[in-house]
Amino acid sequence: CDSLPPAHYKETMNTILLWIQQSETKLSVPQVAVAEYEIMEQRLRELKALQSSLQEQQKSLNYLSTTVEDLSRKAPADVSQRYRSEIEVILGRWKKLSAQLVEHCQKLEERMTKLQRFQNDTKTLKKWMAEVDVFLKEEWPALGDSEALEKQLEQC
Repeated sequence: CDSLPPAHYKETMNTILLWIQQSETKLSVPQVAVAEYEIMEQRLRELKALQSSLQEQQKSLNYLSTTVEDLSRKAPADVSQRYRSEIEVILGRWKKLSAQLVEHCQKLEERMTKLQRFQNDTKTLKKWMAEVDVFLKEEWPALGDSEALEKQLEQC
């Protein structure tokens, strides 16, 4: 029958569905608050890989859409409606997945920037505290030596 989609359509549909399902599962992993930059970097690499994979799957998705369009012109209304509904669900999940990926990447990159800033600030603070510690342990001048005392107070 002319109205049925080619076997390739079914295979592609199954592949895309499986891919979407696996990707949704990967994205549904709760976003744990991580304070280790390396772990965040690893997660970002995984998300970027998922984005690349999403772009690679785009061709298959386009093929499904055009096949359904062709089918709509040839097949009876009820058949073409069934395929149109199916592809609309897929496209909806695809868009949602795509948006979530972008959002996850942005949030993670923001957190990484904040963590790096915090780590730098902490380093600076620790260095300053060590310097203060050294300063406080220094020998203070005798009370009569007002010039040396003034200099030390200025340093404070």
